[in-house]
Amino acid sequence: MKLRIRKSTKETDLINACRRQSARAQQVLYEKYAPVMLALCRRYVRGDQEAEDVMIHGFMTVFAKIDHYEGRGSFEGWMKRIMINEALGWLRRNKSMYIETDIEKADREPDYQSVSDSLEVQDLMKMIAGLPVGYRTVFNLYAIEGYSHKEIAAMLGINENTSKSQLSRARAWLKKKILESERVMTQQNKRKDEK
Repeated sequence: MKLRIRKSTKETDLINACRRQSARAQQVLYEKYAPVMLALCRRYVRGDQEAEDVMIHGFMTVFAKIDHYEGRGSFEGWMKRIMINEALGWLRRNKSMYIETDIEKADREPDYQSVSDSLEVQDLMKMIAGLPVGYRTVFNLYAIEGYSHKEIAAMLGINENTSKSQLSRARAWLKKKILESERVMTQQNKRKDEK
């Protein structure tokens, strides 16, 4: 016996109305998911206007290909995959995705023991946004979206070891920024205590 999880009637009705190309349903779908999809696009594309353009193109693709959604898995997850592909396509078209081709073995992981959990999520997201494009793209795909290095390599047209190397460098860069941030916070706290 298979366990089936039923989607909410509201979501199913909305998807079906979009399949019939109902402008109202498309507007409702857009309004419901735009904030989440824009945040996702911003993780890959730095400029606000560019990220919004990517999101809009992504929604156009969603509406054009909504018949391809078979109802298996999360509809939001299906849309996220489209948005990621749009963002990666934008990066390729604009040649702003620099991925180093000098491949190093990325076998060792940075030591995160010294990094405290006092860092706010927003601060960390800003640091991730500050990563060089290639590092940020691989980091987002691996650490946030959950793709394997093999999948990332296929998506980006790079070698699997390059993906591993980019991730390793992104983590090292983030660790350095986190430690710098903690040093600044420690110095500020020390000054407060001296007063």
